[in-house]
Amino acid sequence: MKILKRIIALIVVLAIGVFLFFNYANFSSGFRAGVPIKVSKKGVIFKTWEGQLNVGGLANSAEGAIPATWDFSIHGEDEHVREKIEEAVTYGKRVKLLYHEKFAKFFWKGDTKYFVHEVEVLN
Repeated sequence: MKILKRIIALIVVLAIGVFLFFNYANFSSGFRAGVPIKVSKKGVIFKTWEGQLNVGGLANSAEGAIPATWDFSIHGEDEHVREKIEEAVTYGKRVKLLYHEKFAKFFWKGDTKYFVHEVEVLN
């Protein structure tokens, strides 16, 4: 019985460790530049901030040429980031978005694995 309890405890500890790793660790960091075209608050129970950046150029699809866009999420506590992006959307400003890519996405955090943490308005 002792061995079974230890095995269960080990599995629980490992599961918690794996969850924390996927929740907090970054797979990559980088930036994208373009004109933000959308910022919206989405969700029924878990509200998340989502955005879309027009990175320029066109992508071919069955419907024809469509603008190349990049989807991203914003942490709820990063109000200054959201406000800068909203201003850029309003005035059509070009921005540089610095982001962290997570290993996995969780529905309560955002729709994407890309979380913008800093915004630089470009000339």
